[in-house]
Amino acid sequence: MALPTAIHTAAQVRALDDYAIQTLGIPGYTLMKRAGEASLRALRSRWPTAHRIAIVCGGGNNGGDGYVLARFARAAGLTVTVLAAVPVESLKGDAQRAAEEYISGGGVARPFAPESLPASDVIVDALLGIGAAGPVRPESARIIEAINAAGRPVFALDLPSGLSADTGLPLGVAVRADATLTFVGLKAGLFIGEGPEYTGTLQFDDLEVTPPATAAFEPRLLRASEDTIARALPRRRRASHKGSFGHVLVVGGGPGMPGAVRLAGESALRVGAGLVTVAVAPENVAAISAGCPELIVVGLDVSQFAALLTHADVVAIGPGLGRSAWAWEVLGVTVASGKPLVVDADALNILADDPSLRADSWILTPHPGEAGRLLGIETAAVQADRLAALDGLCRRYGGTVVLKGAGTLVGRQGETPQLCERGNPGMASAGMGDVLTGVIAGVLAQIGDPLAAARIGVLVHALAGDAAARTGERGLIARDVIGELRTWVNL
Repeated sequence: MALPTAIHTAAQVRALDDYAIQTLGIPGYTLMKRAGEASLRALRSRWPTAHRIAIVCGGGNNGGDGYVLARFARAAGLTVTVLAAVPVESLKGDAQRAAEEYISGGGVARPFAPESLPASDVIVDALLGIGAAGPVRPESARIIEAINAAGRPVFALDLPSGLSADTGLPLGVAVRADATLTFVGLKAGLFIGEGPEYTGTLQFDDLEVTPPATAAFEPRLLRASEDTIARALPRRRRASHKGSFGHVLVVGGGPGMPGAVRLAGESALRVGAGLVTVAVAPENVAAISAGCPELIVVGLDVSQFAALLTHADVVAIGPGLGRSAWAWEVLGVTVASGKPLVVDADALNILADDPSLRADSWILTPHPGEAGRLLGIETAAVQADRLAALDGLCRRYGGTVVLKGAGTLVGRQGETPQLCERGNPGMASAGMGDVLTGVIAGVLAQIGDPLAAARIGVLVHALAGDAAARTGERGLIARDVIGELRTWVNL
């Protein structure tokens, strides 16, 4: 079935299991059988010619799912090898029942042996699931390493074993799956951190359990959806004029740095801003005007800057700004103007040195390194818990925050964060952040809602990046993405 929009924590998914059992009256073993049935459907759909299946079963309910799958797979005519990570006689509850029914039907569970893995067409990981907490134990780590080294396709049940269900980081070591079928609710760790690297192609089955509309099950994250673009940017009225779609002022382009601000300005135009002015160091005016004549380019005189601000609906500041005294003064005047802002690059670095600045109307767009400086922590700490870093940025600086990276997050205090799972590694190149700044500013000029503009801008930017990467990710440059933007704001 299609992936839902809501993403939950591991604790919420466990609570949802309990809700299904205790409130809805669905026996735990019924849920386990549904998981086994769904797993067989997904396995046969993904690997229709696979006949020899090795299923690595752990000692908890994830292992129980594996035993149910093994029983159903044997009944379907597949050759099944169950490799038990723990002795069957030590199992308890529903997992014990699943193993007993598999064995009573003629199945055999062998002690785990790594040499049995390469003979299979597909390896099924039913070792740990979401129950893992803290570093993976040595005996489980050895099994995970053997699965990864077997050189066979891997199908993970619920969650690749060893992957944190909340942070998306390996708990020491984790299974690298080619595909994962997750149950009941989407887990945050499948989408953030390194989760997508370990998850492979993600599929979902709710096992006929729907979360109740209560605060306890409010999603931790929401997946970005293309339909939000069409709703926010509908077909234009025929009587429209350029003043109908906002005036963006892009401030940056310090001495010797014309490129970033031009990329941001052109991107704002490409997503539909009616008018874009670029304010730069005077020596950059000619280079930018010649490269993009649709931009209004002015030399930035700080004494006249306040007047320039009055004509703008949205200000994007930071690309190529530098960190000179001139740049500090420009940022201070910009923040004091009260205009809706998109703050990026050098403006964020200045902000990190002067965290007294705060505005509820701004959108901050840090990458992990900039986020670390803003929070006073290392980049690795940001990446270790991106959701916590996003929450910290929203609390400290206010406004809307876009935490860039693989699985860009968009948040605002009191709102459920959005995750954008689109985009690709080819976008890890110079100028991509400047394009995003312009995209968000251009959308904001048209719709006036900072949170919605950030969410839509991030998604449009990522979709354009994926379209630009159709012929290959390596060698993708920022201008390739600019060339695709129009498609995604005209849905």
